[in-house]
Amino acid sequence: MNARRVALLTLALLTPLATAQETLTYIDLIHRLTDLERLATLASPGEACAQCSSYDRASKHDAATGKYVAWDANGDGSGFIREEDGSILMAEMTGPGCIWRVWSARPEDGHVRIYLDGAADPAVDLPFKAYFDGSTAPFNRKAMCYEAARGWNCYVPIPYQESCKIVAAPGWGRYYHWTYATFPQGAHVPAFHMDLTPEESAALDAADQFLGARLGTDPAGPRTREAVVRKTVAVGAGAAQTVAALEGPRAITGLRAKLDLPESPADRAVLRELVLRITWDGDAEPSVWTPLGDFFGTAPGANVYRSLPLGLTEDGWWYCYWYMPFAEKALVELANEGAEAREATFEIVHAPLTAPVDTLGRFHAKWHGDALLPEAPERQIDWTMVKTEGAGRFCGVMLHVWNPRGGWWGEGDEKLFVDNEPFPSTFGTGSEDYFGYAWGNPTLFARPYHNQTISSGNAGHVSVNRWHITDNVPFQTAFEGCIEKYFPNNRPTLFDCTAYWYLAPGGRDPYGPLPADQRMAWPEPDVKRVKGTIEGEKMEILAKTAGNPHPQELTGLGDQWSANTHLWWTGAQPGDKLDLALPVKEDGTFRIAAQLTKARDYAIVQLYLDDEKLGDPIDLFNPGVIPTGEMDLATRALKKGTSKFTLEIVGANPDAVKSYMAGVDYLKLVPAQQ
Repeated sequence: MNARRVALLTLALLTPLATAQETLTYIDLIHRLTDLERLATLASPGEACAQCSSYDRASKHDAATGKYVAWDANGDGSGFIREEDGSILMAEMTGPGCIWRVWSARPEDGHVRIYLDGAADPAVDLPFKAYFDGSTAPFNRKAMCYEAARGWNCYVPIPYQESCKIVAAPGWGRYYHWTYATFPQGAHVPAFHMDLTPEESAALDAADQFLGARLGTDPAGPRTREAVVRKTVAVGAGAAQTVAALEGPRAITGLRAKLDLPESPADRAVLRELVLRITWDGDAEPSVWTPLGDFFGTAPGANVYRSLPLGLTEDGWWYCYWYMPFAEKALVELANEGAEAREATFEIVHAPLTAPVDTLGRFHAKWHGDALLPEAPERQIDWTMVKTEGAGRFCGVMLHVWNPRGGWWGEGDEKLFVDNEPFPSTFGTGSEDYFGYAWGNPTLFARPYHNQTISSGNAGHVSVNRWHITDNVPFQTAFEGCIEKYFPNNRPTLFDCTAYWYLAPGGRDPYGPLPADQRMAWPEPDVKRVKGTIEGEKMEILAKTAGNPHPQELTGLGDQWSANTHLWWTGAQPGDKLDLALPVKEDGTFRIAAQLTKARDYAIVQLYLDDEKLGDPIDLFNPGVIPTGEMDLATRALKKGTSKFTLEIVGANPDAVKSYMAGVDYLKLVPAQQ
């Protein structure tokens, strides 16, 4: 690279993300995949980030009344802008801009075509799944295009100068996100082309290699005149210690910590009792206030994972590479709100600024639970991840869920409101979709920009995160980021989160400290069980001819079901059978009783015990979801061991939706002499 090119690149790093006159090459855009420093640069007017998705178009904002309509609509798989010649228009954007992220839950063989800058021929014309599955260059970089827990992700930049139009042919699949940035008018970017130059291909390979193999190191590499503070601090119960007091103008470019922790699950309390505080430039309140473990992007407990800005390595080092500039001074403190003294070792790397300090925001990271929830009644489903005022950039969130009942906790769409816009410019399709996976899949995964670090089969503690690096969301006056929360706290299903953003000095960060007991409020569910039952959701599945029998939680429909859960059999048709193991503890004659579930899309079922019919078929149709009540099925002499209880789908009520579902709440074996 010649000296003139080096000088131009250096100058570009000293300017805002995209000024009105900036010219960006494709290689410049590739560099942003790993550039954390640029996130601190305050946005130029005209910068934006938004998303086109398949969200349910029933959700609207009524400008006349100011009310939100059908705000919890959940048919999010196939929404689109309009139909065109038998295809659907997924997205339509005005440039200059760049698509930074593509996601789908079910990409299939139908072609998705991307038309750029008004061209008659598409710049990309591929089966939708080829954007993700590594089959086609340049969408074949393994750290950028991949599947994670059934979610398909692509992070190859797709820029355009004037416009972008994305059209999907029939058979494309279900669910999509196209997340894109818009640069200020007057900025210049190239239109994407599939045939990259050797230099562009090499730059994309280098970024892919870093994202795949070098996570846990600073993507900027060694910096000029950087310095390191290494310190071990012992913090007594109820006390705080200074880790570092730095003089500016400089930036913290890396922060690592290591401490001896008890074995899980005892580590969870320790990492919530220790609090990291960072205060910039003598402010009255810290801009970083979060439990130590949560700050590093996973909670609760020590969960090994690696991502681009945050992680925990296998040798016990927590790391952070968010870029944190300050003008005069930075104070880093560790507080201990537990009952025992603790010790931690820190390494803090800091370096001179590479841009004028007045062009840079201050880094904020705040932990909270249930703070600043929307007041509008029609928005009660929205759970606020972050709300702030001023100019800055939203850069990500770690969401922790306490879900002791198990089952799918999410389903809620993310909604990002920029500068008090009435309708969010980012409207998602589901909780797991926002975090880059799909179908409520509990599989753990670690990726550069999104991770599921705890899951436990969606039962107990769940921790997921999403980093907005290239797709950071700039704002000039205000930002509100929400995600829908379907279950109430008293289920219990509890959310808490740590949000990460940059904010211009003088902006409003409304989050304050919360006491340790509130940070560890993990109540167990109050489960009411009918005495003497064999729970349907616990019964072993011996055989099935079709369908998907699985537990379904019924909290919210009343407490008439034992343990608020039943075994839900979906996807079957008339003639299909489901065999369940019925445990018999001793020889005897028993009255056999059962409670099933009725609903508008449930079937008529015939029940059997050891292949012998138990009475007449039972019609499970009802306009609403209700239990049948306990039914006596028969009296039988049974031997100790296992009997076979069978459901057969035999039809449906004429008024029923023909989905042929069934639900088993419980069975009972009552000795006949009782």
